[in-house]
Amino acid sequence: MANPVLTETRIRAGVWQGLLRADPGGPAPEVEVTHHDRRVEGATLASVPDKPGHWALRVPVPATLLSDGVQTFVIRLSGSGTTLGHFSVILGADGADDLRAEVDLLRAELDMLKRAFRRHCLETM
Repeated sequence: MANPVLTETRIRAGVWQGLLRADPGGPAPEVEVTHHDRRVEGATLASVPDKPGHWALRVPVPATLLSDGVQTFVIRLSGSGTTLGHFSVILGADGADDLRAEVDLLRAELDMLKRAFRRHCLETM
């Protein structure tokens, strides 16, 4: 498996939960969670008993990051920056047919691409 695959399982009591599948027998993937390009602390990754290569990811959503509108959290592999997934929390507005979550995610991805492009330009000069 080239990159780990992340599947959302649920969000309960302010903790987002997902299942990460990676190469069996390999080390635990290192992941980071960001919100508006700032690292969100407290994410944990634990191996799933009797399922080699499966890891339970838990991300507590800090109350200080919740406010009106759409708040998007991006989950990436540490180091490479490969995006594994994301989740959004919508507060204070009707979430039906709301494109703001997608726009927020696109902004986060665009910021990541800009940083990678700038780094590439600096390295090739």
